[in-house]
Amino acid sequence: MSSTPVRVYAARLVGLPIFDPQGDQVGKVRDVVVTIRSEGSQPRVLGLVAEVFGRRRIFVPMTRVTGVDSGHVYTTGLLNMRRFEQRSTETLVIGQMLDRQVSIPSIGVSGTVYDVAMEQARNRDWVLSRVAVQEPGKGLRRRGQTHILEWRDVEGLARRSPTQGATHLLQAIGDMRPADAATMIHDLPHERRRQVVAGLDDERLAEVLEELPEDDQVEILAELDSERAADVLEVMSPEDAADLIADLPPETAAALLELMEPEEAEDVRRLMSYAENTAGAMMTPEPVILGPDATVADALAHVRNPELTPAQAAVVYVCRPPLETPTGRFLGVAHIQRLLREPPSSLVAGAVDATMETLKAESTLDEVAAHLATYNLVAAPVVDEDGHLLGAVTVDDLLDHLLPENWRDRAVSRG
Repeated sequence: MSSTPVRVYAARLVGLPIFDPQGDQVGKVRDVVVTIRSEGSQPRVLGLVAEVFGRRRIFVPMTRVTGVDSGHVYTTGLLNMRRFEQRSTETLVIGQMLDRQVSIPSIGVSGTVYDVAMEQARNRDWVLSRVAVQEPGKGLRRRGQTHILEWRDVEGLARRSPTQGATHLLQAIGDMRPADAATMIHDLPHERRRQVVAGLDDERLAEVLEELPEDDQVEILAELDSERAADVLEVMSPEDAADLIADLPPETAAALLELMEPEEAEDVRRLMSYAENTAGAMMTPEPVILGPDATVADALAHVRNPELTPAQAAVVYVCRPPLETPTGRFLGVAHIQRLLREPPSSLVAGAVDATMETLKAESTLDEVAAHLATYNLVAAPVVDEDGHLLGAVTVDDLLDHLLPENWRDRAVSRG
């Protein structure tokens, strides 16, 4: 068993791996659950919110935690896999305590909470013992003075309706993958979530929206002003934006499409014109497309784009101009695995697989699945009857449509 330090700061716990006694990772820490009794009484730490396989969040009681060190959390391995549901008497340290406005009567100043420390009391219970508070910046100083205080020396943490911003919570989720950030935002109370959404830039919000359940997507978009909602939709991938807009009331959808840049709106309208659950409706209209005179070096430079998913970056589509969908005549695909074996100066056209079968826009989910499985593909072109490339379907697009509608939010109450 790992030795446990005297004091652990909650913000530093987020993202740490959780291991069972055999050394196997069973999840990651996402938050700390406490119960607050009064301003002067140290809150008891009830347990951790852990994310396990499938992005499910479960509750890990502190009685199951056997140790914490600088980079790991150890448990007994006996975990209840039912989904965590916060109770009314519980408070989430990361989700609800960071950024609270508090006062320090002993020195007559106020500030915001940027971290909270927990430690084991003599009876072996874990409690919140210290509060890290930052004063507002003054004058030319960007950062105000910081204080590490005993719990009892800080006022404002036991309020049911706290005064609260989102700066430090945004910092806590800033380095998370979009899927992890989406899970944290999904679990926040409504007002807290609204504050976080307001603090995210358009690109980050678009990434998070793509990972949220449909109900959350619609709710968040409805609370944005129309101009910002249109800006966020423009940043989203066209297929995700089309799916989201299709869930909105028709008049709202029409208004947002009018506010979007014409080029972005055209892609979304085209995807929405295809029947639901077809290749046309789920494809991306922006795969990596090159002309036949492009070199292998050009292709490799394009697929290095970090915004591409692995499936999108696995295939280059070679077409006659124009190179935006719908393109000129589709010539074939070049698999990155093949291109890596070719000299960088050679033409990508020399590595084209012109024999690959293509999908039609009206191909059904079953037909798309069978096509990818038959040819062992992670992506496939969608071509119209005149031989123009319309887009590409990737295996992750397919999975999004094959999985149950609520796969991102399988809520099971905690007993």
